Amino acid sequence: MTELPLFDDRDINRVLCVVAHPDDMEYGGSAAVAKWTDEGKEVAYLLLTRGEAGIRDRSPDEVAQLRAAEQRRACNIVGVDDLEILDFPDGLVEPSHELRRAIARKIRQFGPDAVVVTNFDLKARWGLNHVDHRNAGVATVDAIRDADNPWIFTELRDEGLEAWKAGHLLVNGGEPTHAVALSADHVDRGVRSLEAHEVYLEALSDHPAPKDMIPSIATSGGELAGVDYALPVAVFDM
Repeated sequence: MTELPLFDDRDINRVLCVVAHPDDMEYGGSAAVAKWTDEGKEVAYLLLTRGEAGIRDRSPDEVAQLRAAEQRRACNIVGVDDLEILDFPDGLVEPSHELRRAIARKIRQFGPDAVVVTNFDLKARWGLNHVDHRNAGVATVDAIRDADNPWIFTELRDEGLEAWKAGHLLVNGGEPTHAVALSADHVDRGVRSLEAHEVYLEALSDHPAPKDMIPSIATSGGELAGVDYALPVAVFDM
């Protein structure tokens, strides 16, 4: 069995998590967030949509409000205070200049050392990946570079937001190159953060129980890294 090296995050002080929907960070990623906030690192979440199209039998306005509330509860469990939810259309996210600008703005505002996204390949471990996940990942890769280039989106510099280089991109759910070591408590908080999306999960009749799903991810990652629990991630130096 291939052993994954542990990701060296000692020099990382701020982490920005960019995902398409409420709940996207809770599929293993929030367990790593619990670790980082315990260590005193600053972590911010940027959600590109309100997830308003996620429940078939409820109106988008109602769903947007309840999913935002569930995401805030999930953030509280893992120690995240900085939650920003944008208003790009759920299900119709495109890697447009407008989206890249919005992500680049947050990068320049927050100044992360690392950015976390979810798998944006066509194929994911659960099947074919959602279009919003794919386009959110592509837009974020481009926005990391945009944020570091003073001649891209010069209007941001006019707002006082100078160029910022985020050194690392971490992809959760893809083909891993590294692992983030976790404790049992981090895994437990990862479980509870996914459970915080109570109404959303109730609408998914075939969704695995968080108490089964998240420990399975962390245990499998731990086996690959030679520790009890770990989140497998792909790491790219930017």
